[in-house]
Amino acid sequence: QVQLVESGGGLVQAGGSLRLSCAASGRTVRSYTTGWFRQAPGKDREFVAVIAAIGGSTYYADSVKGRFTISRDNDKNTVYLQMNSLKPEDTAVYYCAAGRSLLPRSAEADFDSWGQGTQVTVSS
Repeated sequence: QVQLVESGGGLVQAGGSLRLSCAASGRTVRSYTTGWFRQAPGKDREFVAVIAAIGGSTYYADSVKGRFTISRDNDKNTVYLQMNSLKPEDTAVYYCAAGRSLLPRSAEADFDSWGQGTQVTVSS
């Protein structure tokens, strides 16, 4: 099973940018479909973005489409989430997750390895 560690969270003003990193160990991240999820206070965890193991195709939640970009660096065994034009409603704990599906998935049940999360706070 792959181990995942997120970093890069922090406090940013609305309109700003952050880049989250998800460093994988134990397995090569390109063997997994890897996604980002987030959980805001008092809300359920929700899907944000995913990059497929095969071909690297990507898929985004409508709420972040055009603002967030998921990418993967196979040499560094790391997946990134570039977040631009951040809004206060993007405030949440962001989690990286990996699953064995070869195609992009958005359901939590499709992912069996999770990181500990990193806090992103966007001030208005």
